[in-house]
Amino acid sequence: MKRMLRVLWLAALLPWAAPAQEPKPAVVAVERLAWLAGSWRLERAGRVVEEQWMAPAAGVMLGMSRTVAKGKVVGYEFIQIRVGPGGDLFYIAQPSGQKEAAFRHTALTDHEVVFENPEHDFPKKITYTRKADGSLLAAIEGPRDDGTIRRIEFAYQRVK
Repeated sequence: MKRMLRVLWLAALLPWAAPAQEPKPAVVAVERLAWLAGSWRLERAGRVVEEQWMAPAAGVMLGMSRTVAKGKVVGYEFIQIRVGPGGDLFYIAQPSGQKEAAFRHTALTDHEVVFENPEHDFPKKITYTRKADGSLLAAIEGPRDDGTIRRIEFAYQRVK
């Protein structure tokens, strides 16, 4: 009888004695990238590159870019930044009708975000930096066959 009472007493305590759950990682809010929203443009070497980002809403930013040279579209891209598995931010790009590629954020401050995908061919790293003068520096980079880093920069100005 005493043994049965002890079992019942222990069973009553079990809900409070359940092991502590691991804390969930903090979800990175897409709203921290609101500074990226808007229209951006650069002109270089006879090309015009325009990139537009919608303001964050429902945990997603949608963007697109277009490159025009000699009156023809020579490149375009559909882009999204969204929270993915585990609460990480992902940059998902589909350039010029190619297969979609996802890059996980590896750094985020109030003026810069870095996304990386070491398995992607080129680029492996995408960076957006808001400069003090209000301009935007976007860069893509990855290793060349000889081990040096290839970096392409896009120095955008905000378009009203």
